[in-house]
Amino acid sequence: MVVCGDDGLAHRLAAELRGVYREQVTLVVPPAGRRVRQPVVGRARAASAALLDMVNAAVNRTGNGDPGGADRELDATEPTEDVLADAGVERATALALVYDDDETNIRAALTARRLNPRLRLVLRLYNRRLGQHIEELLDQSATLATGDGAGTGAGAGAGSTTVLSDADTAAPALAATALVGTSKVVETDGLLLRAVERNPPRPGEVADPGLCTLALLSATSNDPAGADGSEDSGEQGPQLLPDAAAVEAATGRGTVALEQVSYSGPPLAAGRAGVPAFGELFSRRLRWSLAGLAACVVALAVALMLVTGDHPLHATYVTLLDLFSINEPAHNKDTGRQILQLLSGFVGLLLLPVLLAAVLEALGTFRSASALRKPPRGLGGHVVLLGLGKIGTRVLTRLREMDIPVVCVEADPEARGMATARRLRVPVVLGDVTQEGVLEAAKIHRAHSLLALTSVDTTNLEAVLYARSVRSRLRVVLRLYDDDFATAVYRTLRAAHPGALTRSRSVTHLAAPSFAGAMMGRQILGAIPVERRVLLFAAVEVAGHPQLEGKTVGEAFRAGAWRVLALEVSDGGRAEGGAPERARESRLVWELPDTYVLRGSDRVVLAATRRGLAELLGRRARRGADV
Repeated sequence: MVVCGDDGLAHRLAAELRGVYREQVTLVVPPAGRRVRQPVVGRARAASAALLDMVNAAVNRTGNGDPGGADRELDATEPTEDVLADAGVERATALALVYDDDETNIRAALTARRLNPRLRLVLRLYNRRLGQHIEELLDQSATLATGDGAGTGAGAGAGSTTVLSDADTAAPALAATALVGTSKVVETDGLLLRAVERNPPRPGEVADPGLCTLALLSATSNDPAGADGSEDSGEQGPQLLPDAAAVEAATGRGTVALEQVSYSGPPLAAGRAGVPAFGELFSRRLRWSLAGLAACVVALAVALMLVTGDHPLHATYVTLLDLFSINEPAHNKDTGRQILQLLSGFVGLLLLPVLLAAVLEALGTFRSASALRKPPRGLGGHVVLLGLGKIGTRVLTRLREMDIPVVCVEADPEARGMATARRLRVPVVLGDVTQEGVLEAAKIHRAHSLLALTSVDTTNLEAVLYARSVRSRLRVVLRLYDDDFATAVYRTLRAAHPGALTRSRSVTHLAAPSFAGAMMGRQILGAIPVERRVLLFAAVEVAGHPQLEGKTVGEAFRAGAWRVLALEVSDGGRAEGGAPERARESRLVWELPDTYVLRGSDRVVLAATRRGLAELLGRRARRGADV
């Protein structure tokens, strides 16, 4: 396996392949690819410095370097043809290109495909539409070069290409973590997996398992100093994919249950994004003025009809002519008709400034629709999102899909996500979050939660510390570069604020399992974080897996390793063991009976730990590697 990258995802991915799947890995990184932390500055200097001292001590205790590491490491500024050849791409099984720049990954992928047409390629691309075209292009190139169709299919064989985005992989987990009671959703190719975190049941109560219980949360969740999900948690840490006996014996533990498999949140408002609703074009005062003038016109038309005896349509037509002063003077008419004409002319004089005001207000509304919105007065219960980079933009989109009110904070007016914020009409506060008044402008004191997703760890940490000083029970989620650093920050913040919800997330920790699974030739549908561990969802063909083929669903379940969740069915009658009747189009059946026998032609969706998935692939995983 060859991994090329310039940030933490490359190191994490190499460690995943080496430690979990026991693969030989060559890592290609720039000479200065390792990240150097910046000192904390600003208003939270003293508090941040004290916390960082504790964090550094914790990180030092966990050891230096990446777990597992790589068998061979090369220093190269760019993945040129010579560098790829030196890394052994011509003999490699798979190559992962995880540079932060899309163009670098595409250029290297084209070169690698020419060097080795049967190479399994995994690319990190932010542009999803471009990624689909590149995937088709590289697969077609592999097919033509090999002449045996190696580049076709589901993307699991030799010569296949898989395009992933760390932002898309991490965004659902980050968005869901900020919302208590909101499900964790994994979405891939139209498939939605929803998991719900539930509080421990009261004495005498039995927790509802939903479709199945995916995990038991840490037994130390009520202990501020507990080591939730860390490597030294032991039996007190979270248990992934427990059996029925373990769930029944667990007392005082929360659970993560698979409750439903489709999104049921409120829909977005009707209308095109960026176009204001009709009611927003005019102010309330102007609408009342227009309504009053319309009532005057109707009254004048009725009066003219009564005075002259004209038809209602003709009376209305004459009134409008008088209103716009284009009718003949009524000096030869009776007194009533003359009075009505004068009144119509007076109403017409009042109508002109009202129409001008309406035009100006409509133009101003359309102009402001393309500009940044400010947080409205009285806003509360919203999510404050810091950073509109790659990760922040994807999380913003996910939150708006769930109709969650959001206020963004961004220092760069040309940031990647500013266009998305304008399109979604999300309020944005421009300014450095470390400066006074910026978080206050985002109404942090009335917010539901804070998502700190900038690319600088110390900025995220400083913002969280200040937000907690304003509102001690604020729910916070931090994006932190290093997983050990994230664990230490999480434990320290929870000890300092035991009454508030704190979560720390490393994007590389969330994304690396999906990239590793793609390199091993498996389609990873998504990953759900369970405290400091990750539960994977994968689509697997039953054929060739003795742990699954010929066994019932109940026999195939291995506690702590994998569990069959759904079966992909198509036209062909009723499945054995009482499974639902197959439809003409492929679909997923979730509530499989334990007596259903898995056949070689079946394709299943299963939840697995990283170690369990590695074992299914026929490789011996390192003991305890799913931590």
